[in-house]
Amino acid sequence: MGKLIEFLLLISSLLIVVAADWRILNQKKKSNNGAVGDGLKKYCESWRINVEVNNIRGFDVVPQECVEHIRNYMTSSQYKADSERALEEVTLYLSSSCCCTLEGDGKDAWIFDVDDTLISTIPYFKKHGFGGEKVNATSLETWMKERRAPALEHTLKPIFHDIKDQGFKIFLISTRRETLRSSSVDNLIKVGYHGWTSLVLRGLEDEFMEVQKYKSKARHRLNDEGYRIRGIIGDQWSSFEGLPAAKRTFKLPNSMYYI
Repeated sequence: MGKLIEFLLLISSLLIVVAADWRILNQKKKSNNGAVGDGLKKYCESWRINVEVNNIRGFDVVPQECVEHIRNYMTSSQYKADSERALEEVTLYLSSSCCCTLEGDGKDAWIFDVDDTLISTIPYFKKHGFGGEKVNATSLETWMKERRAPALEHTLKPIFHDIKDQGFKIFLISTRRETLRSSSVDNLIKVGYHGWTSLVLRGLEDEFMEVQKYKSKARHRLNDEGYRIRGIIGDQWSSFEGLPAAKRTFKLPNSMYYI
């Protein structure tokens, strides 16, 4: 009988300890809510930075826990400041001795991406999860046909027109399909872009080609026509990779998608 009482007392004390431990852990969890939130913010910012420096590649969607962080960044003054800072480097480069003396033969070329380099798809992604949803090409192209993409002012003024006015031939190389030519041209002109030499879009033969290979092929074509590619400005690493390479490349921030 005495042993039974001792056993019951032992069980009771263990239950009290477990209950106490649970309360302590629960309180610790509650007290650390701020720390958990801070930890998630740091993780998502680290994820974003590693996308920008091309350590994280080929992702289909932004991690769900980071969608809000990406949304906040892409609609923030920090995104604008980061873009402007990148383009300040273009201005410094163009005014430096490291750049290029134009040959005067009309063959000095500069390449721009289109989406999220010249014009913004943020209005579309505001309604489609800021990268948290896999891109629906049909839906995106329907939006593109509406010609409502706003200019990215930090590229339009003064970079695009300054490069054009210096005498470079401007080539726009886009992953948009050839069927979007009319709406793309109309959209670009409507928001203030004009005077480019050529807009390169994906034809049927490029439909299933990797983006990096498609853009490399477009640069090869320019080289074959005698153009010297002095610089590229884009928001995707696929715009710079492969040969022939430009003399300088400048990356704009974009962590909503990877192509």
